Amino acid sequence: MGAFSILPTGRVLLALVLPLLLGFGGGAALAQQETQAERQQVQPGNNAPVWREVRKEGQEHYTSVRGRETGVLIQSLGQTWRELRNGWIIPIVGWLIVFAACVVGLFHWFHGPVKLEGKPTGRLIRRFTDVQRVAHWSLAISFCILAVTGLVMMLGKHVLLPVVGHTLFSWLGELSKILHNFIGPVFAASVLLMIVVFVRDTLPGKGDLKWLLKAGGALEGKHMPVGKHHAGHKVWFWGSVVLMSTIIAASGLVMDFPTFDQTRAVMIVVNVIHSVAAGLLMALSLTHIYMGTRGIEGAYEGMRYGYVDETYAKEHHVYWYDDVKSGKIRTETAEGTPEAPQVLSGAGS
Repeated sequence: MGAFSILPTGRVLLALVLPLLLGFGGGAALAQQETQAERQQVQPGNNAPVWREVRKEGQEHYTSVRGRETGVLIQSLGQTWRELRNGWIIPIVGWLIVFAACVVGLFHWFHGPVKLEGKPTGRLIRRFTDVQRVAHWSLAISFCILAVTGLVMMLGKHVLLPVVGHTLFSWLGELSKILHNFIGPVFAASVLLMIVVFVRDTLPGKGDLKWLLKAGGALEGKHMPVGKHHAGHKVWFWGSVVLMSTIIAASGLVMDFPTFDQTRAVMIVVNVIHSVAAGLLMALSLTHIYMGTRGIEGAYEGMRYGYVDETYAKEHHVYWYDDVKSGKIRTETAEGTPEAPQVLSGAGS
């Protein structure tokens, strides 16, 4: 009897509560409609509700173009990326490069180039093969083009535009964009070639840690005996070429070919990674470029012509020199100058 009396009571409660719930929901919707109607009367051109709906994250609408995210009219994440790029990445990268240039300039001013202690003997040793030099210069030239064009696109409106004006800067910007897009794949191929031809000579060795701890002998004012490549060369190769250059090349290719249905979020993340890695590598490269051209006597000739004087080999890479003289490492020998060597004997290094 009690069980049967519960059913009518439940129906009565449901009949009382349901209209209240519907009334609250319907009242809210009705109030919203009245608010919108009042807004249209007071402000006929106010379509804020429409744009609020458009800006909802992940909200897609109709479009005749088919593809991922084509129905998203406003991508709010793009504004976040713009603020991050303009407010943080560009200033930090710009000042980092300025700082690196100042460090190199101060070193040159107070210390100057590292000169050979002995006189050149005219006896030459083949240090780099033709393939190694092609790989190095392909990477170096493509990187320099990408660095200049990238800086024009990143810093140009802050540095160049006030100086050269809108017309010339528009041409520079367009040219930089085209060169950057087409030289990028060349840089990527050069990175791969560089890794293949130099990886064997830059594997870690037993004396590398000691060299790093003593900064190559700079703390003691003398050269530490090393092989063909000291630990500084190896750190540069593995950190700058293998790691950072690979990251730059891979991220650049993703942006260079946006036709593989990448989302905007992916493109934004890749752009940030690309900008940070490229800025860091540009700053570090200033030191490498200086040391390889003006900083160390004989280094530039070795990479440009492939040969170094015997004096350079003994002072900077004595273990490698000893291996060459003993026949443990077979390489070409010559006489004269690196610019015009007269080959005497040799084999591939």
